[in-house]
Amino acid sequence: TCLFILLLFTAVFIITADYIKNRRPAGYPPGPRGLPIMGNLFTIDQNRAHESMTQLAETYGNVYSLRMGQEWMVVLNGFDILKEALVTQGDSLADRPDLPLQIDRAHRLGVITSSGNLWKQQRRFALSTLRQFGFGKKSLESVILDEFTYCAKNIRSYKGKPFNPHLILNNAVSNIICSLVFGHRFEYDEEKFIKMMQLFDKGFQIEGSIWGQLYNAFPVLMRCLPGPHQSIGQIWNEVKDFIWVELNEHKKTWDPSEKHDYIDCYLSEIQMNKGQDNSTFDEENLVICVLDLFAAGSETTSTTLRWAFLYMAKYPEIQEKVQAEIDREIGESRQPSMEDRANLPYTDAVIHEIQRISNIAPLSVPHVTNRDVELGGYAVPKGVIVIANLTSVLFDKKEWETPHTFNPNHFLNEEGKFVKRAAFLPFSLGKRVCLGESLAKMELFLFFTSFMQHFTFSMPAGVKPDMDYRFGLTLTPKNYEICITPRH
Repeated sequence: TCLFILLLFTAVFIITADYIKNRRPAGYPPGPRGLPIMGNLFTIDQNRAHESMTQLAETYGNVYSLRMGQEWMVVLNGFDILKEALVTQGDSLADRPDLPLQIDRAHRLGVITSSGNLWKQQRRFALSTLRQFGFGKKSLESVILDEFTYCAKNIRSYKGKPFNPHLILNNAVSNIICSLVFGHRFEYDEEKFIKMMQLFDKGFQIEGSIWGQLYNAFPVLMRCLPGPHQSIGQIWNEVKDFIWVELNEHKKTWDPSEKHDYIDCYLSEIQMNKGQDNSTFDEENLVICVLDLFAAGSETTSTTLRWAFLYMAKYPEIQEKVQAEIDREIGESRQPSMEDRANLPYTDAVIHEIQRISNIAPLSVPHVTNRDVELGGYAVPKGVIVIANLTSVLFDKKEWETPHTFNPNHFLNEEGKFVKRAAFLPFSLGKRVCLGESLAKMELFLFFTSFMQHFTFSMPAGVKPDMDYRFGLTLTPKNYEICITPRH
């Protein structure tokens, strides 16, 4: 009896202490009541977190708060509040939170999860260096189109029979980053390259799962418990080992007067900044930056192309209209160019609609307040995680005529000309907008247009396309097989 009373008293004490410690301060955004200790971890469907968060906005408004374990976060919904937070008050939300999984992977280095002076130095260097090698310029077009030729040859070997395009697309898109960063591409059957692509896919899948959320909420406890999260450290260490091998090869032949790629330029930057106290350039940071460039510049684009194949197979009449426009403007033999984009409004609209409805980065990357701010009339103190719910904008019925329907007309006016939409935010917005945006736009246009020029996409006989997603750090299609038939 004494033991029972002691346990009961302890439980009541812990629950009461948790309630007092974690109750919402005055002026804080409203939100659902959470469980003791766990907070709102189970308020959110972790397999459809973006949908749960969008639904909660209907009850609590466009700015509301959640507690994940012991960590408070504020969720922003709707175009107006996202613009206010990420653009108007962008300086206050330019930092990234110290989430345990991200610390374990990147150690607060790199360009995606870093903050402050380190982030500014690394992002500025990455953008200026990648521009040297064609980022957003015509000179990169030939690299992308050459890679398409390798990819198309691989696809033709299946002779229109069903196959899973996942690995081929990952290889093709990742080779663009390899060319920029390493100065060379890999053959699609190289085992070490295939393994790295598979590690990226597995790592992002675990980080976005319930195991990843629990790890971020209770890192000390989760490090002691079995589960898929236990493999995450090994996965990223193997990816880093792959990058270290490339770095060490570069160091053997490095000549500061001849810079062929991102790594060469970074090694020069390390040399130039030696002895400077405020420099953030070293080999550890270089490895994480390369990892980040692959994450920002390959995973997202290859996932979008996988969705594109599915949508073209699901809507053959739209596929035919795209092909007819390409045949009319480009023909069957000339390679497309970014200059063709202005003459391919329907194709451009289809690409944008694929990006909108596939919604591959539904919650973007978390921000954290670096000072006390006011968002939507609520007081949000320094150090609070802020989630920009892009889903709430990309599927907002106030912004889109048919938000849950695949409809290229969202991006066309009555004359059939392409129109930009302010609510089209697949890359987020503000100071932390996706680093790879200009590359992704170029890759998507050139790859998609080339695929449509040379191939027709259809599902195997008797199979309907499954448009449901697999939730991770990105929303990916479930594995599928597709028939890709040469047109010429």
